[in-house]
Amino acid sequence: MLNPKHKITAAGSLAASLLLVVGAGCNSFFVNPTLTSITVGPTATIDQNGTVQMSAVGTYNDGTTQPLSNVLWSSSDTSVVSISTSGLVTGISPGTATITGASGTVSGTATVTVSLSNVTGITVSPTSAQAISNGGTHTFTAQATISDGSPRDITSTATWSISATTSGGTSDFTVTQGQDPAVVTVESTATVGEQATVTATYVSGANTYTANATLTVIQ
Repeated sequence: MLNPKHKITAAGSLAASLLLVVGAGCNSFFVNPTLTSITVGPTATIDQNGTVQMSAVGTYNDGTTQPLSNVLWSSSDTSVVSISTSGLVTGISPGTATITGASGTVSGTATVTVSLSNVTGITVSPTSAQAISNGGTHTFTAQATISDGSPRDITSTATWSISATTSGGTSDFTVTQGQDPAVVTVESTATVGEQATVTATYVSGANTYTANATLTVIQ
């Protein structure tokens, strides 16, 4: 028969053993959440030699999110924008580049557009055009004039829009973004004789410039 001292020692040993088992069980069931996606931002427009700091936020399979610090940054076109190891983007020349932030096999992207500096005005060419209904197209280009008087093509970095809509609010025309030249397509809802105002918008520093052209539906 165990004396009281032996009983206390045995009980203590049993309790310690139980704690070890419970602790081991908890550790064996705990799994670190897995990174499933990365949100990169901001999507931005900057001037030549301007900068913007990118950030990355990770989303995990348990629904949690948190900022990521150990991110591998890259630019799709280093002649347009460069990016440092810390995610600082610098505008090199006019254009648009995709910034990618990656952690392991998971990545996210955002676009950065570099605008011309010292813009004094923009124009759209041609200023008037015609296109047939139901699928007809016409192309437009945009140029910026800078302070030294020289023109620069900004077709792919301008924002294009069209004013005409049907009574139901759907667009009678569509326009591509981010390519040179911009292509306007006449939809089946457009009617012969209808005119649309095609607008190019360009941001340079604190200034926003616009220029218009007219597209008329024929046939």
